[in-house]
Amino acid sequence: MRSRPAAVVHRHAWLIDPLLEDSTLLIRPMFGGKAVYFRGKFVLFLADRDEPWRGVLLPTERAQQASLIADCASLAPHAILPKWLYLPESVDSFETDAQWLVAQIRQDDDRIGIIPPSKRSRQTRPSAAKKK
Repeated sequence: MRSRPAAVVHRHAWLIDPLLEDSTLLIRPMFGGKAVYFRGKFVLFLADRDEPWRGVLLPTERAQQASLIADCASLAPHAILPKWLYLPESVDSFETDAQWLVAQIRQDDDRIGIIPPSKRSRQTRPSAAKKK
């Protein structure tokens, strides 16, 4: 079932506006924030808690991080989840940089996003209880 973007209530929900017309957009609650899926990839995590969870996390492969940081100096590996980049709300350029990220997502920048594992593959993984 498709999540309804219009129902998103979040301090950074305005970032999603340019993506609303695309039928592939999914927004799901995740760890107290909003996970944004676009064209089959997990592309943004909107965080609205205390630092270091206040801003935008950018799911990406580590190999893409240097290139993205070169294009947007406010990005840095997240302090707790270093496999993703983080744009803290506290930087002066937050709005401009966040809008740039969304524009890159709309243009299918292949550096941004990860393909989430399928539910089937998550269900077939052996559980920790079965491991010795």
